[in-house]
Amino acid sequence: MMLGGGNMNKMMKQVQKMQQDMAKMQEELATRTVESTAGGGVVKVVANGRQELISIELKPEVVDPDDIEMLQDLILAATNDALRKSQDMVSAEMSKITGGLKVPGLF
Repeated sequence: MMLGGGNMNKMMKQVQKMQQDMAKMQEELATRTVESTAGGGVVKVVANGRQELISIELKPEVVDPDDIEMLQDLILAATNDALRKSQDMVSAEMSKITGGLKVPGLF
């Protein structure tokens, strides 16, 4: 006689549902985007929920051949912020499914 067998089956079904919900959420997050700007909006970076950059927009006035370093810094700042926002979005959405349980390697 197996004690707790019903509880184990129930738990396995819950885990399977959570896996299905996470896969669906990951697909949805790939289509959602976050945006970040730097330099008062002269650099804009958009990333999706897969932490992929979708676009980088530069206003013409930020392109100064004599100050390429400033442009590079602005692009890095906007890119890093967009990726951080993307990670935060993924973590927030996944925690809705996992109830705050941290699952290594998922997000």
